[in-house]
Amino acid sequence: MLGFLAQLILLVVAFYWLRGYSYLFYIFFLIISGVAVIHIFNAGGNPDMKLAWMFPIAIFPIFGAIFYTTIIMQPGMKVMYGRLQKLARYTRTYVKPREASKEKLRQESPAIGQLAHYLEKWDNSPVYENTQVTYYTLGDEQFPAMIEELMKAEKFIFMEFFIVSGGRMMETILDVLKEKAQQGVEVRFLYDGTNVLWNLPSFFPKMMEEEGIKCKMFSPIRPIFSPHYNNRDHRKILVVDGRVAFTGGINIADEYINEKQRFGHWKDVGLKLMGDAVERFTYMFLELWNESERQKDTYDRYICPKDVSCPSDGYVIPYSVCPLGPERVGEKVYLDIINTAHTYVHIMTPYLILDYQMMMALCFAAKRGVEVVIIMPHVPDKKYAFYLAKTYYNELLDAGVKIYEYEPGFVHAKLFVADELKAVVGTVNLDYRSLYHHFECGAVLYRNSQIKVMERDVQGTLKKCIEMKAEDYKKLKLRERFLGRLMRVVAPLM
Repeated sequence: MLGFLAQLILLVVAFYWLRGYSYLFYIFFLIISGVAVIHIFNAGGNPDMKLAWMFPIAIFPIFGAIFYTTIIMQPGMKVMYGRLQKLARYTRTYVKPREASKEKLRQESPAIGQLAHYLEKWDNSPVYENTQVTYYTLGDEQFPAMIEELMKAEKFIFMEFFIVSGGRMMETILDVLKEKAQQGVEVRFLYDGTNVLWNLPSFFPKMMEEEGIKCKMFSPIRPIFSPHYNNRDHRKILVVDGRVAFTGGINIADEYINEKQRFGHWKDVGLKLMGDAVERFTYMFLELWNESERQKDTYDRYICPKDVSCPSDGYVIPYSVCPLGPERVGEKVYLDIINTAHTYVHIMTPYLILDYQMMMALCFAAKRGVEVVIIMPHVPDKKYAFYLAKTYYNELLDAGVKIYEYEPGFVHAKLFVADELKAVVGTVNLDYRSLYHHFECGAVLYRNSQIKVMERDVQGTLKKCIEMKAEDYKKLKLRERFLGRLMRVVAPLM
C-alpha cells in the first residue's frame, strides 16, 4: 500500500509540475525498472529471492525499482562487511592449526570431514576435540547453569543476545554482572538495537557503563530509512574466562525460562561447551564487538586456558553466519545434514519459511527413505509466520515428511539431529531471516555423547505433539489461507 501511494504521488507531481513532459518522467522510471530486472536475472544468489523482487517491480514500477536500487547499493553494509573480513583475517592469526583433528575426522567420516573443510575455509571455523558438551532441554535448565558459571568468572565475561527484556532472568544476571565488574572482572554486553523499540530504554548502555560494564547496541535503530535494519544480531553467546560458552535459542527474557507465559509452554534448547571449542565463540564475539571499534583489540588475554581442556567426546565445530557476504553458511550446514542423512533427520524450529533448495532437500530426503520429522509450535508467536508456514505443509506431507505441532505451546528450539551421529544446535531458524538476513551462530556436533540426549528429547517432545495431516490445511479459515499465500510471495524479502 505504501509503495502504491508513493508511486501515485510521484505520478501526480510529475503530471502537474512537468505537464507535457510527464510521460518522459514515467518512461525514465520504466527504464530503471527494466535495468533492475536485467540485473536481478543476471545476479547470483537464490532464485526465490530474485522472483520475490519481481513482484514489487512489476506491480509498482517506480517504487519497486527505487527500493531495489537502494537495497543492492547498501554502501554502509559493504563497509561493515569489509571491516568484518579484516577482523576475520586478524582472528586467523590466533587460531591454532588443527589439521590432526580434521584429518582424523575425515578418516572417520568423509562426508562430515568435507563439511569441516568448508567451515574452516569459508567461515574460519576449525574442528575441535577436547571439548565437553552439555545439552539443555529447556531454558529453565540452562538458566541456573549460566548463573553458576557467571559466578565463577575471574577474568572476563562476554554476553551477546538478540532479546534482552526486564524480569527475573535479566535482574538476576545483571546483579551478578555488577558484582563481577566491582571485583575487577571485564564485562562486555552486546545486544541487538531492536530492543530499544520495546524492551530497553535508549540509555541502557550508559546505565551499564556506570556500573563498570562495557555495553553497546548492535545496529541502533534511528528515525531514517536504511536497508541494513534488516540485518539483525540474532546470536546468543555467553563466554566466561575463555573456558566455558553457552549458545542456543535462549534469550534473556522470562518467557525463555517459563517464568512468564506468553504463548503457552516455551520449549527451547541450548548448549554449554567447556574446553577447546570455546575459543571460536570467544572470537565470534570479539569480531562483532570490534566491528564498530576504532582501536585495535588484542586477543591475547582472551585465549582459552590450557588447563580447561577436556577429554575428547567426539567433534565440535562452532560456526558463525554473516548475512553480508555471498556464503549462506547457516543454510549450507542444514542442507549438508539433510543431504547426508541415512536413517533420520529430526528437526525443531519455530518457523518454516523455506526456499526452493531447502524444500527440495527435505522432500528428497523423505522420498529416498530417510525419516524426516519437523516439530513446530502449536501456539504461534507471530500469526502471519504461522499462516505462512502452513502453506508448505501439504507439499512436505505429500513427499513423506512428518510434521508435528507442540500442543503445550511455542517451540523456539533450533535443533537438527541425524542418525544419532550428527547434530546442530544454535540460533538459526528455518526461515529467510535467519538463513539470509541475520547474524547467527551454532555448533555442529559429530559422535558426541549428547547427541543421544538430543534424540531422547525429540522423542519426549513428540509425545506432547499433534501430528499434522493434509486435510488440516482445509480447516484454516479462508482469510488465513489467503494471508499465508500472499505472504509467501514476498517471504524472501521479509
